[in-house]
Amino acid sequence: MKKILFGSLFLLSFLSQAQIDFRSTEFGLVAGGTYSRVRNAHNPSGPRFSVLGGLTAQVPIGVDEQFYIQVEALYFGAGESGKAKDAKGRPGYDAVYANNYLSVPFNFKGYFSEAESEFFGVIGPRFNFLINQTVKNTNKPEYEKDSYGKANSFNFGVGAGVGYSYKRQLELALKYDIGLSNTYPNLKNSPSEIGYAGTAKKKSEQVLSLGLTYFFK
Repeated sequence: MKKILFGSLFLLSFLSQAQIDFRSTEFGLVAGGTYSRVRNAHNPSGPRFSVLGGLTAQVPIGVDEQFYIQVEALYFGAGESGKAKDAKGRPGYDAVYANNYLSVPFNFKGYFSEAESEFFGVIGPRFNFLINQTVKNTNKPEYEKDSYGKANSFNFGVGAGVGYSYKRQLELALKYDIGLSNTYPNLKNSPSEIGYAGTAKKKSEQVLSLGLTYFFK
């Protein structure tokens, strides 16, 4: 929590001194897909494929139209499944541990040049608020959402990515986010997890996403 507070104060200090032109804010729509895993949580453990979609806004920093602050409000599917490569046919292989969020990434965005069509990079924190959780076909009752497997209602993470902008209107971006919060804080207390090597470790949710953005001009 102290690290989050320090980072927020640093960001506010930066924004107060930056030349941000809110009158030139650009708005757009975002849609895409996600590939997610959760470290040290369920066994067997495999990826989950889901979707993302929502709204975005970016505010220019300075007058060069090269650097921006970008904020999004997204439906963001994450979590994992039981489809580990070596678990086919075993109990739990068909399990689904779906966590769906209202996600608010707050990114610093920089185009590699002032060209109209150009590559860009993004980096910044992501705030995830749990909308719903679905657990199906689990091999352990402790994994159920009304037991030790209940997902945290709030997750915090950081992410970075690269993308390409076509005429500053249509953009494709690949991002990787790593969770800094414990996605399943009570799972370590599960009786069946005693002796498991990952029990005491943080259950970190990690998401690779590919999104297409359209900015209104």
